[in-house]
Amino acid sequence: MPAPSECSLTEFLDLLHESLRDDVCWGVVLSQPCQGGDCAADAPLQKLTARPIELSGERRYQLAERRGNQEFHQNLNADELQTRITSDFGEQFEQADLFTPDADYSARVIRKDVARVMRRKPSKSAPTLTHDRGKQYLIPEGRPCPFLAEIGVMTPAGQVKAAKQAKFRQVNRFLEFVDDVLPELPATGVLRVIDFGCGKSYLTFALHYLLTELRGREVEIIGLDLKAEVVRDCQRIAEKLGCHGLRFEVGDIAGYATAGPVDMSVSLHACDTATDAAIAQAVRWQVKVILAVPCCQHEVFGLLPDERLPGLLRHGVVKERFAALATDALRAALLEAVGYRTQVIEFIDLEHTPKNLLLRAVRTDRPSPESRERYEQLKAQLGLRGFRLEQLLQTELDALALNK
Repeated sequence: MPAPSECSLTEFLDLLHESLRDDVCWGVVLSQPCQGGDCAADAPLQKLTARPIELSGERRYQLAERRGNQEFHQNLNADELQTRITSDFGEQFEQADLFTPDADYSARVIRKDVARVMRRKPSKSAPTLTHDRGKQYLIPEGRPCPFLAEIGVMTPAGQVKAAKQAKFRQVNRFLEFVDDVLPELPATGVLRVIDFGCGKSYLTFALHYLLTELRGREVEIIGLDLKAEVVRDCQRIAEKLGCHGLRFEVGDIAGYATAGPVDMSVSLHACDTATDAAIAQAVRWQVKVILAVPCCQHEVFGLLPDERLPGLLRHGVVKERFAALATDALRAALLEAVGYRTQVIEFIDLEHTPKNLLLRAVRTDRPSPESRERYEQLKAQLGLRGFRLEQLLQTELDALALNK
């Protein structure tokens, strides 16, 4: 992998200009908002994404501006897009990614008017220029993908099997969630990932494929599971496919010790408070990105006082579903209280559980006093004194309270 080089922001913007001039800009993304940028608004500017489209026979660029949970779109010509990117890169955003047929360029601002640029092999296919395009997957149908063929989702020729369409969509949806937060991870060096309770590990293999094959990163990914037979099978597949940097171990979430820092933690089917154990461990390690798909949220069901919301909680099935949503709302609020920017995102059901919410948290190291207040207010509204994740993170919460 080529070493990153330093250049002026102007040099990177010249690359963008040349790609727009020659109609070979296949996409540009600005991410990682700067401190002091458009952050004071009620819905702060989080990300800009531009892709080429064709309108009335002319090339334009559809700009998607993400604010909170909403996206706003406008269509720009090449000069207008160049002006917008020039204005916002270095002022509103610290990270820029440019995609061309020859290479991907990632630029990160390291000081005023200076960026560190990494050139990687191209990752995007030629764009579809229709304005209302079909879904473009990170792993497209028709392109052979060894790990999907090995787990029976694809044929060796790249055709998705009819019975596996849902799993194919789920894999791609998961990769989109990961790809969105890659700019939050270290731009160089080995990315270290722990997957707690990896199970059959098809999403673990998908993560390895994204990071290594599509994004050209070196990785150390460890899949942990309590079942030795499952671990042996996953390790066999990893060795068969030559998945460098991926290994599987028998291990428990709570007691696992790492040899070094962890950049991302994943827990996709840890049952009930095992999800809390995985999140708490990640917080203690100061993991930069946490991804969790919880299931079987039983704890809060037993803690909710029926008299708090009698019209709602007197029906068992309604109480069960409400308790599951309340659990994930509490987890998200508590993660914010310990310094994570947290989203609760709709996901595709996992094969072993109908739960379809994903918690995605990015460490900011800047928890606000208001985030702790919001968590305490939510507990009070639910009539709770506490729950498992709060107990596991009590040391971190006490330390933050002392450092106010």
